[in-house]
Amino acid sequence: MPRGEIPLDPEGGPLFEFAARLRKLREQAGRPTYRDLAQHAHYGIAALSSAAAGRQLPSLAVTLAYVRACGGDEREWKVIWQRTAAACTGLDTSAGTGDKDRQRSGTKPPYAGLAAFGQADAGFFFGREKLTGTLVEHMKEKRLLVLFGASGSGKSSVLRAGVLPAFPGIAPLIFTPGPHPLEECATRLAARAGTAPGPVQSALMAGPHAFHRTVRQILAQEGEQEQRGGQEQETGFATHDLLVVVDQFEEVFTLCRDARERERFVAALVHAAHAPDSRTRVALAVRSDFYTHCTRLPALVDALPRAQHPIGPMTAEELRAAIVQPAARSRLTVESALLTALTADAHGRPGTLPLLSHALLETWKRRRGNALTLAGYRAAGGFEGALTQTAEEFHHALNGNRQTAARRLFLRLVALGEGTEDTKRRVRRQELDDGPDTEFVLEQATRARLLTVDGNHVEIAHEALIRCWTRLGDWLEEDRGQERLQRALTEATTLWESLEHDSDILYRGARLAAAKDLPPQVLTARERAFLHASQAAAQQAQQQDCRRLRRLRRLAAALVVLLACAMTAAGLAVQAQNTLTRQRNETVALRAADEAVHLSPYKPSLAIQIALASYRQTAQKRTRDALLSALSVASIGARATSPKLIGHASADHTPTGHTPAVTADGRTLAMANGSQIVLWDMKNPRKPRRLGTIAAGAAGLGPIQFTPDGTTLLGVDSDRTLRLWDVTDPNHPAPQSKRPTEHADAVYSIAVNHNSRIAATSSYDDTVRLWDIADPRHPRMLDKLTGHARNVKPVAFSPDGKTLASGSDGHDIRIWDVTDPRHVTLIDILEGHRDAVDALAYSPDGRTLLSGSDDHTAKLWDISDLPRHRELGELARHADIVTSVAFASHGRTAATVGIDGVVNVWDVTNPTHPAQLAHLTNPRGTVKEVRYLKADGTFLTVTAHFSVQIWYTDLDRVLADACNRVRGTISRTQWTRHFPRLDYTPPCPHDT
Repeated sequence: MPRGEIPLDPEGGPLFEFAARLRKLREQAGRPTYRDLAQHAHYGIAALSSAAAGRQLPSLAVTLAYVRACGGDEREWKVIWQRTAAACTGLDTSAGTGDKDRQRSGTKPPYAGLAAFGQADAGFFFGREKLTGTLVEHMKEKRLLVLFGASGSGKSSVLRAGVLPAFPGIAPLIFTPGPHPLEECATRLAARAGTAPGPVQSALMAGPHAFHRTVRQILAQEGEQEQRGGQEQETGFATHDLLVVVDQFEEVFTLCRDARERERFVAALVHAAHAPDSRTRVALAVRSDFYTHCTRLPALVDALPRAQHPIGPMTAEELRAAIVQPAARSRLTVESALLTALTADAHGRPGTLPLLSHALLETWKRRRGNALTLAGYRAAGGFEGALTQTAEEFHHALNGNRQTAARRLFLRLVALGEGTEDTKRRVRRQELDDGPDTEFVLEQATRARLLTVDGNHVEIAHEALIRCWTRLGDWLEEDRGQERLQRALTEATTLWESLEHDSDILYRGARLAAAKDLPPQVLTARERAFLHASQAAAQQAQQQDCRRLRRLRRLAAALVVLLACAMTAAGLAVQAQNTLTRQRNETVALRAADEAVHLSPYKPSLAIQIALASYRQTAQKRTRDALLSALSVASIGARATSPKLIGHASADHTPTGHTPAVTADGRTLAMANGSQIVLWDMKNPRKPRRLGTIAAGAAGLGPIQFTPDGTTLLGVDSDRTLRLWDVTDPNHPAPQSKRPTEHADAVYSIAVNHNSRIAATSSYDDTVRLWDIADPRHPRMLDKLTGHARNVKPVAFSPDGKTLASGSDGHDIRIWDVTDPRHVTLIDILEGHRDAVDALAYSPDGRTLLSGSDDHTAKLWDISDLPRHRELGELARHADIVTSVAFASHGRTAATVGIDGVVNVWDVTNPTHPAQLAHLTNPRGTVKEVRYLKADGTFLTVTAHFSVQIWYTDLDRVLADACNRVRGTISRTQWTRHFPRLDYTPPCPHDT
């Protein structure tokens, strides 16, 4: 059962009211789980649950995604969010204010402090009118602006509060690049377009045209929405173009480590701005000390002469306007002595605007009546001292443990410069420790406006803090070397977690020794877990090396003794040497076999040759399984399996999708992908041929199934509607009928009996429903089966159609007599699994039932003499949930797959003692479905990444066919890397 939400604080003010309204909206939507909301909103569970927690105001993008997933009115909620943001901005939460200040906390400050001015602050943004006018004209005449300026020169503010308000009528796209700019860009575009970010990111990686196409799609959708809503827009380009603002563009150099991703990101922006039919106007804000870096980007260097514009220090008159006008707008006065002091301190000094704004904010907090005074300015610490004083007051208010936590936190939020100044670093909340000290420090630093929190990200409010806070500068100088080590460790930990704890990512050798010197208290729990795993792997490797060394020493000693013996012992010495060589070669071959499996999705040709050479060197079960795995994974090509290229596989050559259905003869495959089904000719599994396509409307498809005669395809969509299609001619499938299933919750599975006349659907509403589909144009419900205590998942008909098996989250399997489908009776209940039952399959003779469960096991049941049954054998070789099971058509073998990425093939000739025939591995992780294609053992699986893989278990066929899959012979360098000290003998010596 999901945990209940924490009660809201009635004293929470605007945040309490905002969170309460979000929770009420979720209640009205039927109280979906946050996991379901995350699937529809394309944001993480943590981000969505935090939005309704009442602790902080979520970003507008997260709010609208939450509202969209619950079916709310986005326009209404945009207004609600803006009002709440204005109310929260007006709260004076700074530490140390007196009672009088707290009484006046409802007044919005006229100055932004360290934060940049936003669009909502345009009414308080003064002093840059001339520059704003120039930039607005530039954006109207040209489509690309690169704004260079020193840190603290006001680049972000002039774009957000100056330029953007000059173009009303459309919400701009504003973001910072971060460590993965293409991913960040794809996420923002997908949220705006209402699609999943994965395909958008894949398209951006494939070429620079994708950004331009996606923008046109977004504008077309928004135009249609406005026409349907009867809205009229003002004239001007803003109604037809999208304004894209990339703030802190220097992050593509300071945080992004992938040069190719950096160049693709920039190329996409420049192409979108310069395309002949461009609908995009792009503004980049870049620190001036990164100008040289920009000239190294091929896509940007040619555009710079016409696109660049510098931003310099403010003149004295501009400074006076920036100081006096916001106060006047709030009906405040500025003492002439204060105006003179501020102008003198700030004039002619680049990068001082954050210091000026922060000093004014602190002076405003110490105002006397409606006057900002020189005395208040001096009490705040003066021009540079105000920021230092705020930071020091925050630091001194912490106890010893929290000061240590503050040091660790701020050091993590700084990107160390490489020939440039240090810059701020935007990090995810999950990178930080979630202990109470860290949470308290983060909250207090945010209240003091030293840090900003946006959704799941944290960053320093402005880089001026890095320059002016002496304590932070001292920390950086003391720990600079340590920080570089720790930053590398953080990146390695993130990569390790993203690859599901792949042991190849773990530290070894010098890197591990250096990382072990880091103080434990500066590491997060994630980083400590990574180091612990690295040390364990290193110790295991060292133990293996020691064992090998001891074995080698013993063998060498034996050789010495044998050499000293009589000539009759010479033969024994030769034999010992051969044993040593054989053992060494065996170790090399086993290690290479494992490497081949990991390489197969990315370098299939090389992986096949390594696996084949390993098997020929050492023919045993482990190398045989590696060869079968490598060839099977590589069989669909690197283009379809590479993580960077998923979604780009040719739609005409490679099946993709989330749910498969296979005809009884194994010759036709149907793949459901979203709201579309594609039919494939699988007579030759190596060369699938695309047939017809079925469009199921706007609703996404769930389970699908062919009738045994192969003439009809059934499916249930996300609206719980049963659909039937005529696939007699698979090149031209035609819809036959559709009707509501009347299930009260999602439909999990669908099955059809042997004569293609009866179908069954199972649902999370704890029921199974039987359908008469003898006339596919008019399906009729026959009976409703109840009795399961929790979600009903798999259903399967026996081969003779007389019984139906169903499994559920209640850990049981129920066998029903469906001889009379209008009056179904319960025959037996199979109990033995310790967790939910996820998969069921009858043997071809109907005497045995195979089940898969969340308890990591698959079980065989004897059901030949119902209502008596008995458990035959347990297949307990999976490390996680068993997601799918299947029998081969001859009934002698079965396959089980699971979330652990393992594909097991079993000999079930003797079901009481099932034997493992093959232990295959999908290196890319979770396998969701398995279906047999042919009696020779060929079967297909569907992964969590929607890719389809064909698996071969006939070793002789694989050995004969392996070299036909190779494109280019393994080089001597590659051979030496994977087979050290073995003679170069490529298994496929010529190009094929």
